[in-house]
Amino acid sequence: MLIGENFEIKTSDYQEDNTLNLSPRELVLYHSLEKARDVAGQLSSGIVIAADTIVVFQGEVLGKPKTEERAREMLNKINDKTVEVLTGLALIDVQPGREIQEVETTRAKMKQMSEKEITDYIKSGEPLDKAGAFGIQGKAAVLVEKIDGCYFNVVGLPLFKLNKALNQLGLFIFDF
Repeated sequence: MLIGENFEIKTSDYQEDNTLNLSPRELVLYHSLEKARDVAGQLSSGIVIAADTIVVFQGEVLGKPKTEERAREMLNKINDKTVEVLTGLALIDVQPGREIQEVETTRAKMKQMSEKEITDYIKSGEPLDKAGAFGIQGKAAVLVEKIDGCYFNVVGLPLFKLNKALNQLGLFIFDF
């Protein structure tokens, strides 16, 4: 456990809109903060941690494909290419209302995938709810040739930046 067992998972009702007229960096910061604010509004105290991860290819935000057809389109688009994975991280200390935000960017080089690999990966169901149609922490680990940056960011929670933000709130993981 990174921060012990004294935590509770609360789901935000905030609905992401990747069509907002924001840069990818601004978009993940906005979404993560709105998720955090939604949950913080339900609490009287505590620390809220929220994140939003997107995959960007040539300036285009690749969200969660939701359908097999869209997943195939995305995987073909990023086949043998490098994408950027951006995660916006927002922390709110509810009692004083203090907000901290961080962004992490990692480049991921996708391997040259055969049509069979793409089809088999889609059949696994894994890419349908993953930004960019791939999850490095699952079967797509064999589809990512290399990364430049934080591995945990590609998974969806940049732990180094999370620790940095927690430190700013006076929390240190080795105390838990």
